[in-house]
Amino acid sequence: MIASELVLTHVAEGVGTITLNHAEKYNALSTAMISALSRALSCLNEDTTVRVIVIDAKGKAFCAGHDLKEMSAIEDQAGHKALFDRCGNMMMAITQGAKPVIAAVQGVATAAGCQLVAACDLAVASPEARFATSGINVGLFCSTPAVALSRNVARKRALELLFTGDFITADIACEWGLVNKVVLPEALHAETLALAKKIASKSAESIQLGKTMFYQQLGLSLDAAYDFAGDRMACNMQLEDAQAGIDAFINKRNH
Repeated sequence: MIASELVLTHVAEGVGTITLNHAEKYNALSTAMISALSRALSCLNEDTTVRVIVIDAKGKAFCAGHDLKEMSAIEDQAGHKALFDRCGNMMMAITQGAKPVIAAVQGVATAAGCQLVAACDLAVASPEARFATSGINVGLFCSTPAVALSRNVARKRALELLFTGDFITADIACEWGLVNKVVLPEALHAETLALAKKIASKSAESIQLGKTMFYQQLGLSLDAAYDFAGDRMACNMQLEDAQAGIDAFINKRNH
């Protein structure tokens, strides 16, 4: 499959959708898939008509992680490091991008596929979805997926997944905080789109400022986080959207 067909993109009503389109390979994160997904994310982040990005997938699997056949063909440590760096950069582009990204998970998400779900800001799942960091089952601890996973779920939950390689259901993933909600398979697209449109209806500048603030404050001490957040709120107050929204709220309450 040529690289341009590995992912499909669609833009409508402020929502940009990226569809993983290599079902016969379980949408594995091959080098070509990582590159295609990176390009799609970059294009949608630059598209001023897009306010929210959705990542979904075709086939039975959302994403089966790295292409093990491709990985095993790389002979040296430097080659493997380059592959994991490319994947890590793509995952960081999701978090560091200004626009919210929602995963719509219809099937299995394993290893780096589970990482992809964890890297997204929000996630909606079908009951048919299952999640695992299964690298340990072939002797490969999922170290890079652990970065995103450990920032979504409690430490002992994350280590249970990483140490055992066991699958968890969508309901357990929701209980643990890996996904936001579980919906019927036939409702997955509509529910994800409704969530995306709700966010897209808010102030784009405020959402972008807020997403950047949220991730940056996580690495700060409590006092530094409050200082930084206060600065961001002060900046937010200067935006026309905020001033207009507050004025409208006050005027409505006074009438």
